[in-house]
Amino acid sequence: MIPCEWIAEADERIAPHITNTPLTYDPELDLYLKWENHQVTGSFKVRGAFNKVLSLQAWERERGFVAASAGNHGLGVALAAQMVQSRATIFVSENAVPSKVDAIHELGADVHLIPGGYGEAETAGLEYAASTAAIWISPYNDGQIIAGQATLGKELLRESSDSGNTTWIVPVGGGGLMAGLACSVHCDKPSSQQTQHNTTGLPKLIAVQSEASPFLHAVYHQGSQDGVVELPSLADGLAGKIDQNSITIPILRRYLDDFILVSESEIMKAITFAWERYRERIEGSAAAAIAVVLENKIRARPAVAIITGGNIQPEVHTTLCQESGVK
Repeated sequence: MIPCEWIAEADERIAPHITNTPLTYDPELDLYLKWENHQVTGSFKVRGAFNKVLSLQAWERERGFVAASAGNHGLGVALAAQMVQSRATIFVSENAVPSKVDAIHELGADVHLIPGGYGEAETAGLEYAASTAAIWISPYNDGQIIAGQATLGKELLRESSDSGNTTWIVPVGGGGLMAGLACSVHCDKPSSQQTQHNTTGLPKLIAVQSEASPFLHAVYHQGSQDGVVELPSLADGLAGKIDQNSITIPILRRYLDDFILVSESEIMKAITFAWERYRERIEGSAAAAIAVVLENKIRARPAVAIITGGNIQPEVHTTLCQESGVK
């Protein structure tokens, strides 16, 4: 559990620098949608990056920052480094979404393209941070990152007077956002209940990941990611192995109500659905939350889909819509 005071401090610390993103309601689906694709940098990831960087001492910031990323975390770290006049070095897979890589460059960060997937980029980033004494900023395995992501939960709780009757559907990769949301809703309980595993009156928490890269899903359900085969995925932000010692794992095991998978075809359908129905451009990671609803993988209503980001390669989005006949 992340200390509740950390989350309160994060909420105050990053408020001047982030956007209070829209929350809309679709009555036909009985579905609320939290549009973090409207967030600064186009993703929720900036919440954690801002909080981590702004929580550091001046002498730590002077050492510069290193991160590995599928794109959105790198964008957040690069922008945070620019804000405090430091430097950022971001390691990404050579297969990363080009528009995300270009945007990281534009924020002044040094970008290292690494052969392989996210796991290889993370290994290279950790080695570089150790050799240069720069500050390593994990996208998920860090208490201040999780506290920053938890501010999204506090925002949702402020916006909804009846959150206890809802089901929150949250895309997960390393689990930083879901861990933050879980901690935020439990911190909102009366203090007499905060040490109890009592979910009465709290949102149900459903994690979702792609079948193409189900590493955290395997850890959650089976205790190990050994033998998991990774395939190409539109949900690049949810891909890659997780640190087996990540602090997100025990938090998710304690607080999740369920953890399910969606297919790549279901993610594709959800991307085009979001454009046709809401005129919202979202990336595959975010679409996983909508896919759960469209495919009736849960029936609890009302539900809240966390739309985690919108940084999809423009040509990919156009092609998917054209192939689906969506204008």
